[in-house]
Amino acid sequence: ILRPEGMTKEAFVQECKRVDVLIFEAIMKQKGSISAEHGVGLTKKPFLKFTRSQSEIDMMKGIKRVFDPDNIMNPGKVFDL
Repeated sequence: ILRPEGMTKEAFVQECKRVDVLIFEAIMKQKGSISAEHGVGLTKKPFLKFTRSQSEIDMMKGIKRVFDPDNIMNPGKVFDL
């Protein structure tokens, strides 16, 4: 997405955030996924709750704690522990 000519960077960032919510709400309604082979990543991190239930997120956190008890592998990249 390119910033339209004449739009300030701040306005563009706010508009992108607004559109992100609309996109992820549509994905949620269709029971889609926000990620695939490239993972969630920092950009989509706030939207994980749109497509995963709290129990699924809790399970993911539990698995992360089993394999990375000291939280040294990519801390905070998918969710905060």
